[in-house]
Amino acid sequence: MAVSLPAPIARYFAADGTRGADVADCFTSDAVVVDERRTHRGREAIARWKSETSTQYQYTVEPIAIDAEGEAIVVTAHLAGTFPGSPIDLRYRFTLADDAIARLEIAP
Repeated sequence: MAVSLPAPIARYFAADGTRGADVADCFTSDAVVVDERRTHRGREAIARWKSETSTQYQYTVEPIAIDAEGEAIVVTAHLAGTFPGSPIDLRYRFTLADDAIARLEIAP
């Protein structure tokens, strides 16, 4: 069953398998991404982060649940691919600003 996602988050997951710049366009200009204990600030850094992770491994990602935590929206997604520990369910904690993502934290 498909999960109904807010538009900015749906765009993020749709762009996930494309170019890093396409993913970065889902964020505000000063957005922050925290993934694997590393912080990436701004669209340029986010595009670089996504390009590096996308070329390092091949994977698919499927959102399977959505919850609210205060002002954040937490999407649980199932990832499967050519990375150590595959498959795994990760939690994507999004904070939105208007029609874009202002912050994203990814954790198991």
